[in-house]
Amino acid sequence: MQQPNNPLHGVKLATILDELTQKYTWEELTEKININCFKSNPSIKSSLKFLRRTPWAREKVEQLYLKSIKN
Repeated sequence: MQQPNNPLHGVKLATILDELTQKYTWEELTEKININCFKSNPSIKSSLKFLRRTPWAREKVEQLYLKSIKN
């Protein structure tokens, strides 16, 4: 199913996290989105696990990603 109006269509969560961690430090990510997976012993793997199980947190990360690619 095509989703031409969805800028996240086809973008993997791992890709989003990779790009955000290249642009921001974990500390900066924690300031922008206050979630434990960014604060306590952060890693891509642990963050992916948490974000896949936590829709509200994933939505915040996706919104930050969209803002970061607009700038």
